[in-house]
Amino acid sequence: MKYDLTTGKIGKSLIVFSMPMILGNLLQQMYNVVDTLIVGKTIGSTALAAVGSSYSLMVLLTSIVLGLCMGSGVVFAQLYGAKKNESMKTSIFNAFVFIVIISAVINVLAYILLDKFIIWINIPVEAISFTEQYLKIIFGGMIFVAIFNFVSSVLRSIGNTLMPLAFLAVAAVTNIVLDILFIIYFDMGVAGAALATVIAQGLSAILITIYFVLKGKDICPNKSNMHFDKSLIGLVIHNSTLTAVQQSIMNLGILMVQGLVNSFGFAASAAFAVVVKIDALSYMPAQDFGNAFATFVAQNYGANKLDRIKIGTKISMMISAGFCILVSAFVCFFAEPLMLIFIDATEVDTIQIGIQYLHIVGASYVGIGILFLLYGLYRGIGKSQMSIVLTIISLGSRVLLAYILSSVSTIGIVGIWWAVPIGWALADVFGIVYYFMKRNLFVQSKALEL
Repeated sequence: MKYDLTTGKIGKSLIVFSMPMILGNLLQQMYNVVDTLIVGKTIGSTALAAVGSSYSLMVLLTSIVLGLCMGSGVVFAQLYGAKKNESMKTSIFNAFVFIVIISAVINVLAYILLDKFIIWINIPVEAISFTEQYLKIIFGGMIFVAIFNFVSSVLRSIGNTLMPLAFLAVAAVTNIVLDILFIIYFDMGVAGAALATVIAQGLSAILITIYFVLKGKDICPNKSNMHFDKSLIGLVIHNSTLTAVQQSIMNLGILMVQGLVNSFGFAASAAFAVVVKIDALSYMPAQDFGNAFATFVAQNYGANKLDRIKIGTKISMMISAGFCILVSAFVCFFAEPLMLIFIDATEVDTIQIGIQYLHIVGASYVGIGILFLLYGLYRGIGKSQMSIVLTIISLGSRVLLAYILSSVSTIGIVGIWWAVPIGWALADVFGIVYYFMKRNLFVQSKALEL
């Protein structure tokens, strides 16, 4: 299935194209949400803090791989929009080899530096053994994450967002069933939660690869494409590494905040483990809409339909802002019930810290919704360096303000929460001002002459 984003009504095309991506990533988030829910309710708060801290570290490590896949996907979409099918297939081969090698290196380093990672993110002493146990297993699934997301980026670049959703659905169901089986019935603890996730990831990677080889013959590289092309690999490395840097900077900042939150004690650590899951589920649709917008921009950029990009930007801003406002209202109003889904009612301090976070950060999702669109815009036209600049502004100010404000005794941990929307707002202002100041922003790149 292909979906051409260079024709048709823009708003409808973006919504139809993004919906499977949104549903797919919501299912993907269920991997960690189910782990959090079952671990928190059956094993206890100590294990919950371990899984929450592990999640932040895994997001950082996998964000590098995801960034490489996302950046490569933009190249595929540009070449697809330009009707450069042979160049696209050659770029897919080059990108796959590059990403697999980088993923393997990251995986080896993750095991070697495990002890240092645990010290770095300031995990509570009570949760260290659980964290080690969880991460030693979860790291084994990193190669599956790389393969699944790479093939997904190829399919999405040609407008096929439905099949990644289908395989994620299978993986999500598998993860839930195995969580219940391993944790509740086999009493495997956090090791069971990690093993369930790895098996589910492996299953989704195998299934989507089989589909791609059997059904994607028109875009699957053949022998004539299996060679290194200096120009194409250069284009892939440029786009993918910049996107990976942007993604890793974003999650490095989050991990630094995780360490700061952990310094406020066990209740704060457990609360943060929950609210980051609520955050992820709440603004994930806006993030996926931004990723869909990046593909829309890339295809139209390749087709040289630059006016369509400008119109699409305005429409996308309205759609994303409207959605984020509605989600913010929901999260603020139901903050306590949302916390109680994951935390026992007797954990009063943890629940109150979580509610406080959701009333501040949850009310500000429109800021990150706009930021995701700006990321997608600049990535789609091959200016991923601007996404890095915006991320540095957003996360840099967030981390700096978090450390400064939280050190003031009369502000404390609340300062960490307020630093989040302030960082989003600063990056949004810069990205929008840059957009209007640069009249030559959409000048065609020589890359599409390949």
